[in-house]
Amino acid sequence: QMELVESGGGSVQSGGSLTLSCSASEYISNSACMAWFRQRPGKGREGVASIDSDGIPTYSDSVKGRFTISQDDIKMTVYLQMNDPKPEDTAMYYCAAVVACPDQEWWLEHPRDDLGYWGQGTQVTVSA
Repeated sequence: QMELVESGGGSVQSGGSLTLSCSASEYISNSACMAWFRQRPGKGREGVASIDSDGIPTYSDSVKGRFTISQDDIKMTVYLQMNDPKPEDTAMYYCAAVVACPDQEWWLEHPRDDLGYWGQGTQVTVSA
């Protein structure tokens, strides 16, 4: 059973930096893509950033220019570098992976539990 395990969450001050990691327990596929989603207090789950099988990233407008998504060469670990985080970035951050990439913007706008694999989440708290 494939598992995704997130790490790196914690508390950070606004303007600081934090890096999240997500590791897959086994190789997914050459066409796999991975993404980060988040759920802020009292809100639904929303897309943050994704990276396709060619390493091309897509970002939500709320994090563009501040966060960077990347992956290792064997596509089993994905990272989210959070620069200049703001209190509104406080959320539970989830990693997701799909075997065959859908349209990246659609995927970020339509998080679905039945699409692909999901991690258990890691909490990020940003203080002012």
